[in-house]
Amino acid sequence: MNSLQKILLLGALTMLGVGGLAPHAQAQNAADTAQRDGSHDFDFNIGTWRTHIRTLTDAKTWTELNGTVTVRKIWGGKASMEEIDARGPGQHLEGMTLFLYNPQSHQWSQTFASTSDGILETPAIGGFKDGHGELIDQESYQGRMVLVRNQWSEIQPNSHHFEISFSTDNGRTWQPNFVADLSRIQ
Repeated sequence: MNSLQKILLLGALTMLGVGGLAPHAQAQNAADTAQRDGSHDFDFNIGTWRTHIRTLTDAKTWTELNGTVTVRKIWGGKASMEEIDARGPGQHLEGMTLFLYNPQSHQWSQTFASTSDGILETPAIGGFKDGHGELIDQESYQGRMVLVRNQWSEIQPNSHHFEISFSTDNGRTWQPNFVADLSRIQ
């Protein structure tokens, strides 16, 4: 686990009330996130994208979907709204993601809702470093709490990669369960 992952994990766990952090770790986390204004980190994501998604439907089976993702700024750029519409064999993913920037913590939150249940999921919290974004939350999965990591990488003007992974061992290992490659529609 790199230092950014540790900081985000510690920050997410602190916000979620999981475990105790030493004062040094809390101070280091605050100092690292306060060093830069990340309010424009998700600007790359604004626009309309063609997406190819692979999602893990059980422990071994991946399902592929294709569709569009449309992202627009709201609140004068302090937030953005993402709409997802993708289809695959016997599957239709229609969802919405809200991205909010917190200027005090210098971190982003990401909250997803699907039309399948209409419930806002647990917000993931984190930020970007060196062109790589990572937001983490904790969720219940099959009766136990797991960490969930949302990552943006390979960010180019007309493409990027997004991946959701989970960890059952406090972030030592991660299992991808949602992978999307996006290309901008001009």
